[in-house]
Amino acid sequence: MDRVTAGERVTIVIILNGKSVSGMAQPRLLLSDYLRGQLGVTGSHVGCEHGICGACTVKIDGRAVRSCLTLAVQADGKCVETVEGLAKDGVLSPLQQAFRRHHALQCGFCTPGILMSLSELVDSETAVDEEEVRDLLSGHLCRCTGYETIVRAALDVFKDVKGGDPDKSV
Repeated sequence: MDRVTAGERVTIVIILNGKSVSGMAQPRLLLSDYLRGQLGVTGSHVGCEHGICGACTVKIDGRAVRSCLTLAVQADGKCVETVEGLAKDGVLSPLQQAFRRHHALQCGFCTPGILMSLSELVDSETAVDEEEVRDLLSGHLCRCTGYETIVRAALDVFKDVKGGDPDKSV
């Protein structure tokens, strides 16, 4: 990107949940604000705005990132996946189905970020144990569930989808 002046807007083109989209943004605009304000994609929530709570987690090129700590211009030319992209053709992903089965959400504020982080794990690992799931969840704040049902749902996905060891489930 060429040098821009204060207040100038630049074009940002991303592949959002499989579709090419573009918009204008100032270089200092956060990805979370770009997604929610410019593109109208509101599934990722903004909680702490400091990268601590994890509610704003999205995937960029397959890696889970905090969108409140990422500038929109950093996503230019990349694939961005939000929680809206998990379901395909109206069918919930195995992870979303497991959350539903295990009642792994209450208020739902933290859920999109947790789903996005877990989906990176599902995409990259063959099987995980409870300790690995809990370690991932340590980067997400949830005030409602106590995490037990979230852990059960995640382990269910690895058992059912990834062929993991069913004895490792909670």
